[in-house]
Amino acid sequence: MTSATPPRQDFWLWRLFATGMAFTLFGLGGVLLRVLVFPPQRLLPGDKADRQRRARGALNGTFRLFIRFMVRTGILTVEFKGAERLGKPGQMILANHPSLLDVVFLVGHVKNANCIVKHGLATNPFTRGPVANAGYITNDESFDMFDRAADVLRAGETLIVFPEGTRTPRDAMPRFHRGACAIALRGARVVTPVVISMNPRSLTKGEPWYRIPPCRMRYVIRVGEDIDPASWSGAHPLPIAGRKMNDYLHAYFEAELAPAAPAGAIMNEQPPRAVEVES
Repeated sequence: MTSATPPRQDFWLWRLFATGMAFTLFGLGGVLLRVLVFPPQRLLPGDKADRQRRARGALNGTFRLFIRFMVRTGILTVEFKGAERLGKPGQMILANHPSLLDVVFLVGHVKNANCIVKHGLATNPFTRGPVANAGYITNDESFDMFDRAADVLRAGETLIVFPEGTRTPRDAMPRFHRGACAIALRGARVVTPVVISMNPRSLTKGEPWYRIPPCRMRYVIRVGEDIDPASWSGAHPLPIAGRKMNDYLHAYFEAELAPAAPAGAIMNEQPPRAVEVES
């Protein structure tokens, strides 16, 4: 009789140990940044924007090292296609959220990016230092949060958004809240979809760190073509434009994440025109 449980592969016991090390390093890194890195940075000359830029630079470098550690120890592999097209002024990077590591991948690949993060991270002792010093926006869904997000885009910052608000449930497609489209229509010069695929699924919501998959995780991150929010806002009132844009993005991500879907799968709806943004 064949077992329904897949056999353990890729040095499973080592990956379990390495995963424990990775979670320990992540928590320790947040504390060390808060205690040893950010206070000296605040003593350097410059305004609030300079302090945030230095803090984001520290996080970008730290996350790059963390990704390298996970790859070198065999926890996962990652292929990032089109990362050089991220980081434009006023660009909203809109991504699905299959696992706990998605923020790490994007912040580690996009310099000086702002990010909308889970509200609880602002009070967590391991993450509140990085969140506060980098000036990240917490998703408390208040009107102030929408205003701040639109303001940073209008000011020329790059903003990373996960419009699901939480990790995608296992065996489900992403379901986006309309708030991300409302922010994009009010402030973004360009919206760039980023499709994150992983196999096997792991590190989903509520899943403990030690429940590692039978083989190493394989991430593929694909940067899509730029989308002009004016394709909707110029033709419809904002509430209708937000709904139509959200519907388009759902169709886009479902096509890209469908089993055996080729990259850049064609949808029935005509995609909006792309725009060029000077860096």
